[in-house]
Amino acid sequence: MSAAGAEGAGARAGGAAAGRPPVVEFRGVTKTFVAADGTEHVAIRDVTFKVEDLPGKGEFIALLGPSGCGKSTVFNLIAGLEPVHPPTKGEVFVFGEPVRGPGPDRGMVFQAYSSLPCYTVLENVAFGLKLQGVPKDEREERARRWIERVRLAGSEHKYPHQLSGGMRQRVALARTLALHPRIILMDEPFGALDRVVRWEMQDLLIELWHEVEATVFLITHDIAEAVYLGDRIYIFSDPPGTLVEEIAVPPPTGDAAAVQRTDAFAALVNEVSLKFEARGDGKPRAGAAAGGGGAR
Repeated sequence: MSAAGAEGAGARAGGAAAGRPPVVEFRGVTKTFVAADGTEHVAIRDVTFKVEDLPGKGEFIALLGPSGCGKSTVFNLIAGLEPVHPPTKGEVFVFGEPVRGPGPDRGMVFQAYSSLPCYTVLENVAFGLKLQGVPKDEREERARRWIERVRLAGSEHKYPHQLSGGMRQRVALARTLALHPRIILMDEPFGALDRVVRWEMQDLLIELWHEVEATVFLITHDIAEAVYLGDRIYIFSDPPGTLVEEIAVPPPTGDAAAVQRTDAFAALVNEVSLKFEARGDGKPRAGAAAGGGGAR
């Protein structure tokens, strides 16, 4: 494995289509929050990157960094969840347009189980379509199709409290994919799952990602997960976070459980772990999460 920039990763995936704007672009973005007492907190500083729009597929970008380095701030800026508080400095673009707020081209999956407790699986998956004004028959048909795709057929009329953690994350994934977003933002979606269920969800995610051809951004503290899922890994510095290293990694060649037990995969994880521990300045640090459930 070797470090590579956006051009190298794009060339490996077939190159960006001429004339198409990047999916996401950060230009020198700094974000400072001001507390009620006037105290300033710099969440991210001078973050710059570009994710090209690759024809016929989307890239999978994994974000690694210590707690508090601003990874979630990056996500919120992409999602448009900071319309009242835009970047303090710099600009964020989605498909060549400045981000002004949320949009149907972006979907989010969180670590916390986000299903509505009073809704069935079918109603939860169809909820976003309902908000978009899709007629009931059509939205239920689309919801059933995605429920089947995430292997929950037969659970349409169950409520969240009747589901396991892995099943509830399948519901969240189906609800997001039913909207056909072009960008999927996943903030530690499998962090609360045990290792075996996590591997199963990683395989399912790869399968569905290939089908929808979306660009996926994943926040994870699990380096093994980042190496397995990512086309590229963005490593962020200690707070205030900035992007200090970009690593291109090969696509998975088998299912998660088998691949992640191999010596070759362990070597890749170790190489990324060393880069994560150094965080761009060559100074080793303790506490990198090399695999399993990751550091919480």
